[in-house]
Amino acid sequence: MTGIPLSLAARELLESDAVAHVVTIDEDGGPQVTAAWVGIDGEDIVIATLPDQRKLRTLRRDPRIAISVPSTTRNAWGLLEYLVVYGTARVTEGGAADMLQRLAHTYLGPDVVFPGMPDPPPGFVTRITPERLGGVGPWSPPGR
Repeated sequence: MTGIPLSLAARELLESDAVAHVVTIDEDGGPQVTAAWVGIDGEDIVIATLPDQRKLRTLRRDPRIAISVPSTTRNAWGLLEYLVVYGTARVTEGGAADMLQRLAHTYLGPDVVFPGMPDPPPGFVTRITPERLGGVGPWSPPGR
């Protein structure tokens, strides 16, 4: 699956310690929202989870996803910037503990061990292909 390239500004925000709001489509067609750590792996945005959570079940049924990531930067009008990524997700089994450890260094600190359990389950890694960007910031298309 090919997506759009992420700008340096978008990549920096996605690799920061800002917690993302992840929106999937519930079985009844309504939004399902959760918060998640996010990172970048190659051209994909990644999320890792140990248990099989609701967002994973909704993504297996309908892979459309939106991620909103808040920034602490204010634009010229004084508005806080934020990034919205619209894309398609692929849920794969395994690799979650390693991915969570990598993300924990960003979110919790360089010396943290996460998850704090011996022999964690394989969990799931969700890879998101960005297809469209929005929000307020240097990643937004002109005129939006």
